[in-house]
Amino acid sequence: MTNDFALTLLRWFRENGRDLPWRQTKDPYAIWLSEIILQQTQVKQGWAYWERFMRRWPTVEQLAEASEDEVLREWQGLGYYSRARNLHYAAKQVVTLGGFPATLEGLRSLKGVGDYTAAAIGSIAFDLPAAVVDGNVYRVLSRHFGINTPINSTEGKKEFALLAQDLLLPALDRERLRVGEHRSGMGMGSGLYNQAIMDFGAIQCTPSSPDCINCPLMESCVAFREGRVAQLPVKLKTLKVKERRLTYVYVRYQNMTAIHRRGEGDIWQGLYEPLLAEQVPEGAVLLRQGVKHVLTHRILKADFWLWESAERPELPKGYFWIKETELDDYAKPRLIEILLDSLTL
Repeated sequence: MTNDFALTLLRWFRENGRDLPWRQTKDPYAIWLSEIILQQTQVKQGWAYWERFMRRWPTVEQLAEASEDEVLREWQGLGYYSRARNLHYAAKQVVTLGGFPATLEGLRSLKGVGDYTAAAIGSIAFDLPAAVVDGNVYRVLSRHFGINTPINSTEGKKEFALLAQDLLLPALDRERLRVGEHRSGMGMGSGLYNQAIMDFGAIQCTPSSPDCINCPLMESCVAFREGRVAQLPVKLKTLKVKERRLTYVYVRYQNMTAIHRRGEGDIWQGLYEPLLAEQVPEGAVLLRQGVKHVLTHRILKADFWLWESAERPELPKGYFWIKETELDDYAKPRLIEILLDSLTL
């Protein structure tokens, strides 16, 4: 049964797999970069960022030599900026090590690389026999095998990880993997199987409106047979999302404005923002009110004011003056970019 499942996925992948640029190489740097970018980003958006990073920093050594500000600026718009900071830190780790580790343990030692990312890089770049388990894999396995265990529970994570590995090895042997071999550069082995199941979840067995009628696994799918496709996978309810109010004041004095860099221990570490105020200065004009921005565990609502001062105001600690024309030189959160769009510079 497991061999049939795996081989069916590989045949499907041969005809339907996505032709992505980082799949045309075994370079661990290109593969690692793609995996970090796609951790919280859809392929359509992440593709352009991957190409931009590869053009600017073609090697891990060049990325390591960049400043954190440069990396954050290039990352701007992708969100989850801790990924960019981890990316930069890990690049320095790789250079110190003399190259990318070729073991799962070594890959997991890189900042920002967990079990899934290590398995993805290891299997694709080094053909390590490690199964990936991401949202797509959880969905495919839970539906096909009719598993009700919540995917975000400790028990569920263990159960799905074991099942994924059991499906990869020893169910598949190298000779039978030749059935799924296609486009040059795609390789074969565990990396090919991992890419197949991830693409199957992204294209065929989607979260909503999966194409069950045209699914090659329809006859063996427990969820389809029992009418439970919409109920799987099961996920435990998480903590309630909290709301946070922010008041920003864009200070303008003689074509200058004030910004500061956010510190550790809060959202948007290392990015820049205008004056975050507890009280709005007298004479400020409200430009935007209640602008909503959703993060993973909270909802932000921001008001945005413009204060054009006739005299140079004293700035709070940590803020500094820049020319308004230099704003684009500083990496900013997406919310700040939205607020700044209401300005006339």
